[in-house]
Amino acid sequence: MTTPSFELGQDHLDLRDWVHQFAADVVRPAAAEWDEKEEFPWPVLEEAAKIGLYSIDFFATQSFDETGLGIPITMEELFWGDAGIGLSIVGTALAAAGVSSNGTPEQVGEWVPQMFGSPGDLKLAAFCSSEPDAGSDVGAMRTRATYDEATDEWVLNGTKTWATNGGLADIHVVTAVVDPDLRTRGQASFIVPPGTKGLSQGQKFHKHGIRASHTAEVVLDHVRVPGSCLLGGKEKLDARLARAREGASSGGSNASMATFERTRPAVGAQAIGIARAAYEVALDYAKTREQFGKPIIENQAIAFMLADMAMSIEASRLLVWRAAWMASQGKRFEQAEGSMSKLFAGETAVKVTTQAMQILGGNGFTREYPVERMSRDAKIYTIFEGTSEIQRLVIARSISGAPIR
Repeated sequence: MTTPSFELGQDHLDLRDWVHQFAADVVRPAAAEWDEKEEFPWPVLEEAAKIGLYSIDFFATQSFDETGLGIPITMEELFWGDAGIGLSIVGTALAAAGVSSNGTPEQVGEWVPQMFGSPGDLKLAAFCSSEPDAGSDVGAMRTRATYDEATDEWVLNGTKTWATNGGLADIHVVTAVVDPDLRTRGQASFIVPPGTKGLSQGQKFHKHGIRASHTAEVVLDHVRVPGSCLLGGKEKLDARLARAREGASSGGSNASMATFERTRPAVGAQAIGIARAAYEVALDYAKTREQFGKPIIENQAIAFMLADMAMSIEASRLLVWRAAWMASQGKRFEQAEGSMSKLFAGETAVKVTTQAMQILGGNGFTREYPVERMSRDAKIYTIFEGTSEIQRLVIARSISGAPIR
């Protein structure tokens, strides 16, 4: 009988150390500059591509890690370096996950490699789901996709918002309504290839945090894409819609939710990286900052605050790793374990970064110390890829079986 173990294997330890070194040597020194500029950090992405961190090979290797821990480990270490730059490096992976979740093997093989490019010729991808009037309420989505049988093309019209890499990307993965009578079950995902006419960048958002990550609207004005760009194919879509019209199960989550379910533990790991970084700054500061003749960590109020911070980070990591392992094993989230991990880790990041600022006092409120930026970055983790309120709704429905509104 094999003895259960929480110890990481050598491969994961090597991965952790490799990503951590990159975060320490390349990401952290550049963090404040790109946060201030609010521009996409192309030079940092180029460095990530040179070592293979931003590449199709790395994405594929970690996606097929049978333990499920490769991606959470990578995310935690990278976002320990900086959240804005980290999101710029991994933003393409969300679109790649959208293709992997909904596409055929042929579509995955054709499009995912094109999303990354290679050193000197980098490419980006964007996953476009949210809309001005349809964020958490994916059933309110208005972007429409209409099939033109004469040309075997789909025509997309609408506006997407809050899209990471939106408009800047070479490839866009867009969710749209194909049958409005079926609400979320009448949606599908489409690849919009590079250079497709009718797709343009709308407003670029200037954000409270994660400023190095490009976030913008994507406008779709009579965008025509080949029938082969419907993820999963038309035969599968038609069969799913027929079942839905008959009142049967649609055969799975809608296109947006299938992607978010796959990525929630990874998003939780990002939040852990931010929280851990802020905790480490606060711990070091408390050990060296003296008031009333002694280090402030010797004050019980400060020591207890740090103890709670450490405990919350460890608990978050265990929730994230369990959910990631379950996903890798094909186990269903019977109690919304993916949502639990993202919710707890996201709220931990906000709490820990706020407490870190408190421990640093006036210094924590200035840009001379990184916890100010970390606190701004952390807040998004209670908002994007499902707000904290939506996560609680998902969990409540899962544990009760009731249609809670």
